[in-house]
Amino acid sequence: MEDAVASVRLHVNHHDPYEEWEKETRQEAFRVARQHHAQDRLQQRKERKQAHAKAQQQLAALHEEQMREVQIQLSAMNLKKQQEEEQLRTQWKERDRKLWERIDAVIKVEEEKLRAKLEAERKKREEEERVKREAEEKRRQEEERKRKEEEEKRRKKEQEEEEERRRLEAERERAERDRAEEQERKALGFTTAFEDWKRARGVLNMIKTGPMRVVKGDKALKSIWSAGRRAITPKIGQLTNDPQAINRISQQIVEIIRPLQPHPQPVYVALLSSLAKAILLQAETEVTAEKRSAIPLAQVTTNLLSVLEGFADVFWAKLCQRAGGWPVPIVVPAKDFDDKPFSEEARRKALGYRGEDETLAEYTSRVSGVMRVYFQILVTPVNRPLDPIVRLPRYWTFFSRMLKDPQLLDSSVAAQVLYTALDVGGVLAREVWGQQWVRLLALLYEGVTVGYHGKQGRLIGGQSPEGIAARVRVQLEIERIMSAF
Repeated sequence: MEDAVASVRLHVNHHDPYEEWEKETRQEAFRVARQHHAQDRLQQRKERKQAHAKAQQQLAALHEEQMREVQIQLSAMNLKKQQEEEQLRTQWKERDRKLWERIDAVIKVEEEKLRAKLEAERKKREEEERVKREAEEKRRQEEERKRKEEEEKRRKKEQEEEEERRRLEAERERAERDRAEEQERKALGFTTAFEDWKRARGVLNMIKTGPMRVVKGDKALKSIWSAGRRAITPKIGQLTNDPQAINRISQQIVEIIRPLQPHPQPVYVALLSSLAKAILLQAETEVTAEKRSAIPLAQVTTNLLSVLEGFADVFWAKLCQRAGGWPVPIVVPAKDFDDKPFSEEARRKALGYRGEDETLAEYTSRVSGVMRVYFQILVTPVNRPLDPIVRLPRYWTFFSRMLKDPQLLDSSVAAQVLYTALDVGGVLAREVWGQQWVRLLALLYEGVTVGYHGKQGRLIGGQSPEGIAARVRVQLEIERIMSAF
């Protein structure tokens, strides 16, 4: 019994592969047949749509052809109508033209008579008006000429009075400042701006009338000086921002100016003058083109200032000769250090201009290059005392004097030189003077954004395009310095 049950169970769970294949084949055949049927129906539907579209196109073409024929017929009818209307218009115009020709002929005769009369009256009236107008124009021109002359005289007088007032006011303010600060300066060993300017002009005059005149008047001394000068110039031109090269070139220049066999004193001073000139000429050319070249040039100058006796005086004199009153800073006075009035040409030269054709833009660029080297000298670390004129406190003095003098601040050169100073030592000054420097920067920022000395709208650098551009650079530089901390 158990064997029979097991046999039944085995047959119930048995799957015949053939039956399975036959079943799947029938299902696949049915699916394929349904797919073919669907495709056939789609193809028939597509063919019916294409046939219908073709019939529609043929019908549209027939309608279009019929419309074209109708349009042709209508166009022919319209053309014929237009021709008939044009013929009628032509006939009417011809009749109208002949009628008006007769009328115009009569009117023309009368108009010619009237025109001749009016023309005679017009010519007579124009002649009278011309004579009157010429007299009026002559009188007006004369009045205008007199008015312009009076206006020009008045304007020149006002300008001269204003310039004189500003000059007197600036001199009064400067005198008051000098008197107020005199005792403190004497106690601290400080000098006034005019004293610094007088020092430069005095040394420059001493060099020209003393050592240079002696050297140029003696062939032997001139030969020594010329050889030294020719040796100095290429050394300055070979500078790179390499400490070893800077020290090597500094030592070579010292050996040229101060050899084992000392030069005569006039030759020594003349060589110092040539050295200062070479440095400043390099600043005017190289630093103007690439401001980073001021660093090695300032380092060599600082090295030389520390070992060459009297070089600080000579360098300061030549600096003020090339840059005018900006290194002090000071408005160049009307009189020289010896109280002799400047001629127009001499004052222009004292201002630092090179030749009559140097433009303000060229002058500004050159002075900026020279001043960048000077400011770089002020911030260069040293290991021995130097003349106060080339040390860091002069950096503060420069800004203090500049911000006190409205005549300086009105110049576009002032804005550019202030930017140069900030670019070189603004961050270092913040580290050295702290909040005092921040307050000074606040005054300067107010001067380039609102107005200086409480005068709203009177901005540092004036209203020239150069002044405006330099003023913006000052503003951005102050913001950079303040954001660095």
